[in-house]
Amino acid sequence: MRIGDDIPVHGVLRFNEAAASRAAHAAGLSPEVVHQEPGALVLRFVEARTLTSEDVRRPETLERILPLVKRCHREMPRHLRGPALAFWVFHVVRDYVHTLGQAGSARGAELSRLLAVAETLERVIGPVQFVFGHNDLLAGNLLDDGRRLWLIDWDYAGWGSALFDLAGLASNNTLAPDQEEWLLASYFERSPDPSLRRAYAAMKCASLMRESLWSMVSELYSHLDFDYAAYTAENLARFELAYQGFVER
Repeated sequence: MRIGDDIPVHGVLRFNEAAASRAAHAAGLSPEVVHQEPGALVLRFVEARTLTSEDVRRPETLERILPLVKRCHREMPRHLRGPALAFWVFHVVRDYVHTLGQAGSARGAELSRLLAVAETLERVIGPVQFVFGHNDLLAGNLLDDGRRLWLIDWDYAGWGSALFDLAGLASNNTLAPDQEEWLLASYFERSPDPSLRRAYAAMKCASLMRESLWSMVSELYSHLDFDYAAYTAENLARFELAYQGFVER
């Protein structure tokens, strides 16, 4: 059971989560939604183990995860009903920056630079073909019941770019460069060309930037007992490293 209302500062609207959860069950990705009411969502219990980033990095596990991502993108739209949100990472970044500015964040100069970098990354990525994405591919959102994998937690589900899920899977679980190459080739069923690699590298930077800003906003608004300041610092450092690599490509 998940208890919680909308979280406007993070763009989380529970009607969207519920619709995505139902579509995910119909597509064979997630447990059944057995009850929903304002502030509560109840899913069918699954006896399973939550994956870790170390699990995700195992080649045999990664080979099991990718078909779930493809099924999310390609099959969930057939089952989705009613209004559904879009998830465009650059809109999310801009909204987080505005939220932090309105809250009087002391990171003004840093935020201005991140906005400028985001504009550059968005231009590099260019037009995209929308898919229905999960947009939060942390290891903790994958379950293994011993027979199959389940994909859960549809807070950020929405129409967006396939590259965001691929980049998020890689950045959230620190995949090795050869695994990222495999991910791109296997998803698109062709050898990645320089244009695709550059767009993917830009989206990986955007994914890390978004995670950093998510944490900055959470520092101000979350009541959970979690060291968001340390998480912000960790993700900013990873973003800077990825962006340096992107610039030097």
